[in-house]
Amino acid sequence: YAEIAEMQSRYNADKVFLTPSMREDREKEIAAKENKARLLQQQYFGTDGFRGKAGEVLTAEHAFRTGRFLGWDYANRHASGTARIVIGKDTRRSSYMYESALAAGITSSGADAYLLHVTTTPCVSFITRTENFDCGVMISASHNPYWDNGIKLMNGVGEKMDDALQDELEAYIDGDPNSIPWAVEDKIGRTIDFYSGRNRYIGYLTSIATRSFGDRKVALDCSNGSAWMIGRAVFDALGAKTYVINDKPDGVNVNLRCGSTHIEGLQQYVRENKLDVGFAFDGDADRCLAVDELGNVVNGDQIMYICAKHMKANGQLPSNTVVTTIMSNFGLYKAFDRIGIAYEKTAVGDRYVYENMKANDHMLGGEQSGHIIFRKFAHTGDGLITAIMLMGVLIDTQLPLSVLAAEVKMYPQVLKNVKVDDKDGTLADETVKAAVEKCTAALGDGGRVLLRKSGTEPVLRVMSEAGTTELCERMVDAIIAAMDTSGHLIEVKK
Repeated sequence: YAEIAEMQSRYNADKVFLTPSMREDREKEIAAKENKARLLQQQYFGTDGFRGKAGEVLTAEHAFRTGRFLGWDYANRHASGTARIVIGKDTRRSSYMYESALAAGITSSGADAYLLHVTTTPCVSFITRTENFDCGVMISASHNPYWDNGIKLMNGVGEKMDDALQDELEAYIDGDPNSIPWAVEDKIGRTIDFYSGRNRYIGYLTSIATRSFGDRKVALDCSNGSAWMIGRAVFDALGAKTYVINDKPDGVNVNLRCGSTHIEGLQQYVRENKLDVGFAFDGDADRCLAVDELGNVVNGDQIMYICAKHMKANGQLPSNTVVTTIMSNFGLYKAFDRIGIAYEKTAVGDRYVYENMKANDHMLGGEQSGHIIFRKFAHTGDGLITAIMLMGVLIDTQLPLSVLAAEVKMYPQVLKNVKVDDKDGTLADETVKAAVEKCTAALGDGGRVLLRKSGTEPVLRVMSEAGTTELCERMVDAIIAAMDTSGHLIEVKK
């Protein structure tokens, strides 16, 4: 999954140079890699739920059995009363199929299914924890194309589901469907329309803003996804002059040349309409990237820096630490060093970021992709909260976003995938280790190198960040040359 994240990151960097057909090919390649990773791991629920091609990797039967298990498990935990499970979905055509299958499974096991209908992943998390649901389910494949879908599970406090329970669920999915009893008579659960829950979430979002947005001209790219109604409702309520694009979902256009993975459309829109700022969300609105008034992209690393600096100045960063992943840009760390903010690095994935934040009581963390967690307000990445928090900084400082973001110099990055005979053996090879140490010393405090293994293929990732792309290339190639000298290199993959 780390490899997939890197593929997505490279694609985001390259896509401005690609034709629409080339972009679609790259998206299919990433989706195929996700499906392959799932099969290789022989499991359904990974770090971000059960995800795959709808009707092929993820079927309605999978959703029904998931509902059956959750309904049965949580119903058994209630000495009296009925278990309550809340379900949200994004705008994919297949989401409606999975919603029906989940609800049928839940109710047939004796629990009640509450339907939020089309909403965001963070909305499901919020409603689960504030309305005392036993668990929450979100139907979405996030930034993936429409033909994929996914099932994300959350515990009773709106956090990602425990691995142990997901392991039991997987065993049931592959086991005897009749091992769980069927509810009968008045024990059969109910399916309840819970549209009002989405309105409560909208009210919550408007309540956390500390300032009116004062007629600021704000563009929202809703990616034809979950934020298509919520985004405008929130920003209008907060006083912005709201301009919304890609808010006409038809079931097959989610993330289609729009949203946070295709932000070039928003860049052009902000420039042409002379707007103050733009925000781009993905299919389930758990991530957010920004565009400044000049039309430049402001990524998750830059957003974390801007918000962390402002939080520190206002006494809202008690641990003086921001949690990042190992893929955050070297320039972010240099910027944090300059203003005296500490940082931690986790594996790729917002789940690992949140676990670190919770364990160490940190209040801010996230990823360059725009998954940013403000722990005071949410237990998951929330694109709309991220936009609200960044708007607060713009209004408090009275500075344009381009000026705030300019404090983070994003370093050029080169990453190559190298097929080797033995990943662990190559990492332990003295010649390779010496090359890494030499490159690290040569870069000093002007860059970094990173060598790590893929979890799904016999390849190592060789990455460098430095002042110029040419220097990055030299560092990466020096490490690859050491692999060749030591006899481990098979090929450098394209």
